[in-house]
Amino acid sequence: MPSPTQRALARVPERYKPFLVQHRKLVKFALVGGTCFVLTTVIDLGLKLTVLQSKPVVALTVATVVATVVSYVLNRQWSFRANGKQREAILFFVVSALAIAVNDVPLVFSRYVLDFREPDVSHAVQEGADFLSGMIVGTLLAMVFRYWAMNRWVFTRSRLQPPAEELAPERV
Repeated sequence: MPSPTQRALARVPERYKPFLVQHRKLVKFALVGGTCFVLTTVIDLGLKLTVLQSKPVVALTVATVVATVVSYVLNRQWSFRANGKQREAILFFVVSALAIAVNDVPLVFSRYVLDFREPDVSHAVQEGADFLSGMIVGTLLAMVFRYWAMNRWVFTRSRLQPPAEELAPERV
């Protein structure tokens, strides 16, 4: 019986299959990222419209933290399932904490350096600037950083391959 991935790949036009197979880790990472982007957006807007109206950076940070936990589970179980090492969860959350800071910088810059906030601009301009700087620019910067850092420090060794010392010839 084919796996869900094989069934999904069967629906893809033939000309795209080689790219998807060759870059499957990146494609999976992007799909997880897209899912977490939607989750972050919903939580961020929900918090900004209710309990954190006057704290947009806190709302974005809380939303990003929740999405980061979901991202870890999805990336661990799907995107990078063949890679990893013992302390990956700690490293994942260290990288993610740095990525949250990277994600927040454009919003902080937009709000508090460029002054795209009420009463200097209309509410619609403020919210548009928040979305563009925090959700679009911040997420793109953090995504590039996360992908690079996850491959570099977190999911670095295939779990399907034995460690190098197990591959070395036995000494007699």
